[in-house]
Amino acid sequence: MGRSRYVITEPSKPHFLTCTVMEWLPVFTRPETVQVLLDSWLYLREHDDFRLYGYVILENHLHFIAQAERLDLCVSRFKSFTARKQSPPYRKFRLIGSQ
Repeated sequence: MGRSRYVITEPSKPHFLTCTVMEWLPVFTRPETVQVLLDSWLYLREHDDFRLYGYVILENHLHFIAQAERLDLCVSRFKSFTARKQSPPYRKFRLIGSQ
C-alpha cells in the first residue's frame, strides 16, 4: 500500500479539515467553481462511503467535517479532482493543507 500525505488517526470518527487555495486566490466567488466542489463530494458519497457532515466554502478556502474508512484517499481524490476541473483563469488552482 502506498503512502498518503494525510494522516487520519481515527477513521471511525469525523474529522475537521481545512483546504486553502494557493496564493489565497478568490477562486470560490463563481458558482461554477463551487459546483465542482459539490460534485466532487457527491461522487465521494456515492462511491467511497464518504460522509460529509457539514461544510463552509469561503472565497479562498473551505472547511468541512467528514468521515470515511479511507478518508486520506478521499481527501486526495477530492483535491486532485477539483484542481483538474477548474477553468481559466484558475487553471493553476490547487487546494493545499488539510486537518
